[in-house]
Amino acid sequence: MNTQKLSISLPQQQYEFLENYQAEHHYSTRSEVIKEALQLLQQIELEAHYKEANAELNNDFDITNADGLEKDETW
Repeated sequence: MNTQKLSISLPQQQYEFLENYQAEHHYSTRSEVIKEALQLLQQIELEAHYKEANAELNNDFDITNADGLEKDETW
């Protein structure tokens, strides 16, 4: 995997959280913790995109589902 080195600045509270999380969950490096956090953010964003796409499909299906039928008419 091609990696890039990155330097970040964190407030003391977030730094301490990072250190504690690393120790409690037995991560070898802070980078591993940050990578997992970024993966979770990516997952949340991807889920939001899927939810949005699904809502569009449901709306399109609802519109075409009753094509040719009157309001009180069913199959």
